[in-house]
Amino acid sequence: MNYSDLKGKVAVVNGASRGIGEAIARGLAASGARLVLTSRSQEGVQEVADSITGAGGEAVAKACHAGNLDDIQGLLEYVRESFGRLDILINNAATNPFYGPAAGLTPEAFDKTVQVNLKGPYFLSSAAIPLMIESGGGSIVNVSSIAALNPLPGQAVYGMTKAGLISLTKAFAKEYGQQGIRVNAILPGVVKTRFAAALTEDPRVQKWISKLPVPRAGQPEDMVAGVLYLVSDQAAYTTGTTLVMDGGATLG
Repeated sequence: MNYSDLKGKVAVVNGASRGIGEAIARGLAASGARLVLTSRSQEGVQEVADSITGAGGEAVAKACHAGNLDDIQGLLEYVRESFGRLDILINNAATNPFYGPAAGLTPEAFDKTVQVNLKGPYFLSSAAIPLMIESGGGSIVNVSSIAALNPLPGQAVYGMTKAGLISLTKAFAKEYGQQGIRVNAILPGVVKTRFAAALTEDPRVQKWISKLPVPRAGQPEDMVAGVLYLVSDQAAYTTGTTLVMDGGATLG
């Protein structure tokens, strides 16, 4: 499928220093988008931006803590001043500082998970929408998780925030569709990243994965084509939806 209609569009990808975010960033760059890549660490995301630029793409790096409202506002001011428009936002940054029994979760871990996984996407989308409207419309893709549909043991609050992200997706799609904003979400299954190492290295999870219709963990690159479709003009009639990309895990 040809995604050349992304040529010249300005895209912000947060959580882009590695894993799914990095893979999405590289896919957008290969399709011609001009990228602003963010992560908490400037060093990590700068390496990805330099790699994309070295391969002939266009990318700049900008440190931004996904749950910090001042950082979010500063990011959007930078995009406005540097590019004058915004067409695509990928809300990918996430955290999961606690992996264990739900009743053992500390208030500090609860607050951190909600801050990054839910508060961040809410206010980053809120800050992006005015510039998208000025740009003639835009597309937001939220990276949720199949944990939103069926939380795995040890991930109670993570699953809760990812379920909230689906609700956020639908709410923003309803409210801003007539202003040219489409909002969708992808729901990855277990994807082999450093972020998900606690899962992919768990023998019980590995045994479960081996019995899936697609009997392997996903790779970050498996998520890219779905995102490219959702942000492209070929998905012009698609909004408020969730695209499950899980190797069949949610089939039961």
